[in-house]
Amino acid sequence: MNVVLWVLAGVLAVAFLTAGAMKLSQPKEKLAASGMGWTEDVSAQAVKLVGGLEVLAAIGLILPAALGIAPVLAPVAALGLAVLMAGAAVVHARRNEAQMIIVNVALLALAAVLAWGRLGPYPFGNS
Repeated sequence: MNVVLWVLAGVLAVAFLTAGAMKLSQPKEKLAASGMGWTEDVSAQAVKLVGGLEVLAAIGLILPAALGIAPVLAPVAALGLAVLMAGAAVVHARRNEAQMIIVNVALLALAAVLAWGRLGPYPFGNS
């Protein structure tokens, strides 16, 4: 199960690092034109904040545990992503974007499973 949780952390980290970097590096108008219509409803600073949180969480999923420095931060990062995805689902529900809600709920579930596994029966150090 340890390997499954590491793979899950890696997949989530890549997904959120990519998404967050895109939000940090592109103006909100370009993001809106590329299909992120929700960016039209929030300030540019809010888009950057979400991107920054995604990048920090992606780093937090891997680095603390890989370095053995405060590995409890990895499941905390996963919990943070679950909360972020819950908020994203609310935003997409308000915009009637059902397909995006499905993506948000799937990512929320994956992050929740990772947090449960690392905080519960499969903490780091126990294979």
